Amino acid sequence: MTRGFEVFGVIHLPGLPRTSHVYKSSLDQLLENAVLEAKTLSSLGYTGVIVENYGDAPFEARVQDPLALSTMAIIVHEVVENTGFKVGVNLLRNSGFEAYSIAVASKAKFIRVNALVEPIVSDSGVIEPDASRLRSVRINYPGVEVYADIFVKHATGLRTSLSLIESSSIISKASTEDYVRELVEEYVERGKADALIVTGIKTGEAPPLNLVSLVKKYSPIPVLVGSGVTVENISKVVEVADGVIVGSYIKRNGKAGNPLDTARAEAFIKKLREHLL
Repeated sequence: MTRGFEVFGVIHLPGLPRTSHVYKSSLDQLLENAVLEAKTLSSLGYTGVIVENYGDAPFEARVQDPLALSTMAIIVHEVVENTGFKVGVNLLRNSGFEAYSIAVASKAKFIRVNALVEPIVSDSGVIEPDASRLRSVRINYPGVEVYADIFVKHATGLRTSLSLIESSSIISKASTEDYVRELVEEYVERGKADALIVTGIKTGEAPPLNLVSLVKKYSPIPVLVGSGVTVENISKVVEVADGVIVGSYIKRNGKAGNPLDTARAEAFIKKLREHLL
């Protein structure tokens, strides 16, 4: 992709099979669909894909079922083996340690972690950050990048909320900027993130571009917009970010969880190229 701009599609898997129930589709069908979507995105010129267990909602704080984990590992491995681009793993809600282990075994290039250094409150409960759990496996098996959400969607960071409450009477542009700078430093220096992801408050909603710009201002690592990117707003997004993760827009009817819509995926990458030239 021109100027090093990354563009990742998302493969929204249906619910993974569990030891507690029989999944309605076969593993062969899961594999076939995931590989087909990945090959399509690769042929269109996407930088890579993130394989995500989107169909598992309502999400557990951490995926631990051995059948679900082994199935995810096989799917990611097949996507890696059948495409020549960058593959990532996202195990919702915040199974960073498990995702990293799958990436090592499958030769995926990166993982996405929703809570790396800040506890978050979500519909899955209070979720502890994963940086310390990832420490040993990152030391022993280096080479897998960690893409970390900052101000993650469908959740509220505990530290972020407390900081805003404490400063609410004197909140100003300067104090907000100071907090973003400090949080970015925390993700980079203590969490050892390789890239930061900025999202809107929910799936399919874009983040404020001034927030993306602020994170980018203080980040020495790449900053990606992780939700709500469309052909209508991509021209503004490329001005403030180093890459995008696009899920909802490239699905049938623009709805997350639906199958890939090749025409929408092609229209998106074409529009993106126009603004990178």
